[in-house]
Amino acid sequence: MKLLRHPHGYRLTTAEILYHLPDHPAVLQSFIWQQMDLAPRFPVLRKFLDFWDRELEGRLHSVRVASADLAGPGRWRHPGAWLQLH
Repeated sequence: MKLLRHPHGYRLTTAEILYHLPDHPAVLQSFIWQQMDLAPRFPVLRKFLDFWDRELEGRLHSVRVASADLAGPGRWRHPGAWLQLH
């Protein structure tokens, strides 16, 4: 199902979300979110972050986002040297 969205510009998007623990605001916790989304606007991620801000107690600190194609042409690299071990 996820690959069906790929031709329409969807890419695998990973976000590292840092948030303050509700009982200990000085402590940050990390949450990893991964979903198919449209770069660079990331509407699915924005919807999730809006839900987080509206419904969850942990206040957001920061969000780091990475996005990559799932499928693409193969890569060919020529090694600089060959080593043979017996």
